[in-house]
Amino acid sequence: MSDGVSRIQSQHGKWTVSSSDEEDTEPVRGSQVWTHWRDGVSDSDETVIDEGELEALHFGLPEAFAETDKKLLPSAGPVPQGSSGNPIKTEATGLLGRPSPTSKQSRPSSELGWGVSSSDEETETKVEGWQVKEERVKEEYSVPRSKKQRLTELDHHYSVEKVQEPEVRAAEGMLDKWDVLAKAQTFGFYLTKVSGIPAENNACALHIKDILSPINGTITASAQFNYCFDIPWLMKQYPVEFRTKPLLIVHGEQRQAKIQLHEDAHPYPNVRLCQAKLEIAYGTHHTKMMLILYEEGFRVVIHTSNLIHDDWHQKTQGIWLSPLYPRLPEGIPEMAGESATSFKRDLIDYLASYRSVGLNEWIDHVKLHDLSSTSVYLIGSTPGRHQGNEKQKWGHFKLRKVLSGCTSSVASRESWPLIGQFSSIGSLGADETKWLCSEFKESLSTLGPDQRDLCSVKPARLHLVYPTVENVRTSLEGYPGGGSLPYAIDTAQKQPWLTSFLSKWSAELTGRSRALPHIKTYMRASPDFRELAWFLVTSANLSKAAWGTLEKNGFQLMIRSYELGVLYLPEAFGIGTGRFLVQRGQLPDCKTPEKPFPVPYDLPPQHYGSRDRPWIWNIPYLHAPDTHGNVWAPS
Repeated sequence: MSDGVSRIQSQHGKWTVSSSDEEDTEPVRGSQVWTHWRDGVSDSDETVIDEGELEALHFGLPEAFAETDKKLLPSAGPVPQGSSGNPIKTEATGLLGRPSPTSKQSRPSSELGWGVSSSDEETETKVEGWQVKEERVKEEYSVPRSKKQRLTELDHHYSVEKVQEPEVRAAEGMLDKWDVLAKAQTFGFYLTKVSGIPAENNACALHIKDILSPINGTITASAQFNYCFDIPWLMKQYPVEFRTKPLLIVHGEQRQAKIQLHEDAHPYPNVRLCQAKLEIAYGTHHTKMMLILYEEGFRVVIHTSNLIHDDWHQKTQGIWLSPLYPRLPEGIPEMAGESATSFKRDLIDYLASYRSVGLNEWIDHVKLHDLSSTSVYLIGSTPGRHQGNEKQKWGHFKLRKVLSGCTSSVASRESWPLIGQFSSIGSLGADETKWLCSEFKESLSTLGPDQRDLCSVKPARLHLVYPTVENVRTSLEGYPGGGSLPYAIDTAQKQPWLTSFLSKWSAELTGRSRALPHIKTYMRASPDFRELAWFLVTSANLSKAAWGTLEKNGFQLMIRSYELGVLYLPEAFGIGTGRFLVQRGQLPDCKTPEKPFPVPYDLPPQHYGSRDRPWIWNIPYLHAPDTHGNVWAPS
């Protein structure tokens, strides 16, 4: 084993924690007590589990620890004996874990989406046979129905399904429910619903069932891009009538994890799989996107959640929901229907970067629809060593290129603070000049075509929002939620300088401070934090593997992972001032006639105090129990 790598071993198997700057991986997260490792999400460059030992990993309390240290768990309850259910992948590594028993429990109707069953435990219709179909999806297009027709059909659907959802069936009626989603045509930015917080803080939030609800259209086919999949759980999020429609799973699994994913897909003949090519070591397929084809049109959803129960339960996640794109009339050139943000071209380029025959049909669907109503820019990363014009298409250089095209000017904007918020941190170098405050900050600081970066003259302060140990301890999930915040000890020890940039997670104004963030956002704010020059929601954590790092004296940009996000610029929304006002209070305020931007956490950022420490996921926390009476003692 190479220098700087240590082996951690327990009765749950082995994994490696490495100090290499060349890794980009995802963590395991807990869902029962500190030892119940499960899936997680991040881009830490540090943690790699030995895939040759995949079968050794299982879940539950280690017997040796259970016998000696049960006293450390004051109210943990019975010792878990493992769990059943279909395996799902851990984002730290490409390993497989098993879902928590809690993921199979039914949830209160207040969490549910619109027009769906009130239980995740309903009998699932499965078609006999074990072959995953690979046939091309054939589409038939019908004449779009009016809103009145759709609502009439949905009323019948609700009566048949006997859905009891107070926030949906309230006095305002079905039309108001439709109008909430119609807000997508303004910013299209939502948070996910969180279980365990006041209902008013979920008023305009979405669950995955809301996204897939028939109120949005009649689904004929869909594609799900993600890192972590629980296929049986995912199938239950689709309304019953859509569960046999063609579904493409785009993943980055390899070796044993790929075999397991195929096994999970076998009971569903309508599911086919597409493997993303990961040709640079330690890269991940981290993109989280849905492509949904309807009888009525086409929609793109870019978000930050894995396709597993925990990511849609008590975490702060972000969603961009596109408008419903209509099909282009017959005879119109396929590249018609472009937006002012070049979203259609960029989406096609991103899908083409997979170099997969399995995605050709979805490229065709994009070409056949009118995406001109899109007001956001697509900011993607795709693995490779990109040179020339290709370097400008991906990662932080794509962000730099779009920001350089901004035409609006704001006095002294070069000194406006920059804010990054994320759920994982990679190896950034021995000091801030190695990447963070050189090439990366230079991209975020870009001002426009005629303004050079003036940070050396009037430095823009950089605030990095990442949860503290206390944020995790007092969260809704407690310490297990920290399993999806995989900042590793080996990484942290190499970059103690980073703490001076860190701010704690706080979302009091939206009532979500106790819902740990898995969302990733980057923005530029005014000095009083009441205005924004731009805002980005993305899957990309603070990592060179996700954003790219320059090589060969800046000649090429090397990216390891697939990532995807959307950038909001005021001018693209017709805001002549070149500034978004920051939304204060509930997120979003659906009844406000003005359109301030719904920032998902408190501004200004609250810097770490003298007693605050960044959460590090692979060291013990025994000094105080969490909200469930547990401590954190990774083996």
